[in-house]
Amino acid sequence: MQYHKPNWIKDNAIALGFWVGKYIARLPMPFLLFLGKGIGRISYHVAKKRRHIIERNIQLCFPNLSQEEKTQLVKDNFDSLGMGIFETLAAWFKPKQQIEEIFTYEGLEHLAAVKESGQGALLLTIHFCNLELGARAMTLQTPFVAMYRMHKNRYFEEEQFKMRAKQSQNEPVNRNEIRKTIKLLRQGKLLWYAPDQNYGGSNHVFVNFFGVKALTITATFEMAKLGRAKILPYYCIRKGNQYRIKILPALENFPSDSTTKDCERLNTLFESWISEAPDQYLWAHRRFKTRPEGEKDLYE
Repeated sequence: MQYHKPNWIKDNAIALGFWVGKYIARLPMPFLLFLGKGIGRISYHVAKKRRHIIERNIQLCFPNLSQEEKTQLVKDNFDSLGMGIFETLAAWFKPKQQIEEIFTYEGLEHLAAVKESGQGALLLTIHFCNLELGARAMTLQTPFVAMYRMHKNRYFEEEQFKMRAKQSQNEPVNRNEIRKTIKLLRQGKLLWYAPDQNYGGSNHVFVNFFGVKALTITATFEMAKLGRAKILPYYCIRKGNQYRIKILPALENFPSDSTTKDCERLNTLFESWISEAPDQYLWAHRRFKTRPEGEKDLYE
């Protein structure tokens, strides 16, 4: 990956942001969420390009909602985006004693069963706005290797790498390093992985996501098969000022003999999670930007 050229102003702004974030993160969670919600309300009015993407995704995925309901869901999603800024700060900088107080867990026995098996596993989750906070919750229960996409700013990338390595007790791995991930899985490691976005590339199939054909990567299937790994799904939902971490049983008969059916199975699973809190999902991502040949751009 090519980093952007060094920019003194941007790099120092990022450094200042990290420094300030370390102190802001210590504030009570209700206050942080209040600040985030305020930023979300402002962003709804000024971030018009982002709002168009969110509106279009919600229009495509929830066609049966009334226009009033769709508009309210868009506004609520902007609230979640704003809160996600401070949820990320809390995930990265809030002291362990403070962070433990905001989580409740369901299904820890499923995590224990996978660890006792000695078999490698993918900790499978999706991009809710509280993604980083959900990952921090899992670090309190088990070490793991985080799979992630590198940031184009070198300073941000270095800080992000150090923080994730410290919390997860393992160095993160770039999501493009497939051979390395397979090796880690065969060694019995747990890998944190969120495959629900449109990453492009050649290894994909088009399957339904909320009734819309969506480019879906097949890497989950490939890593599970080649790494001889289990798939342990989990997700994080915000409930007021608290967070519920739900860990499901390891998927049975995965991978199957059909890549397409496995991708359909995962998307159906993800839909069920999102339906619990549709306002908290990252609808700002252009999930449907890649279309099957001959289909028009859905975001025009």
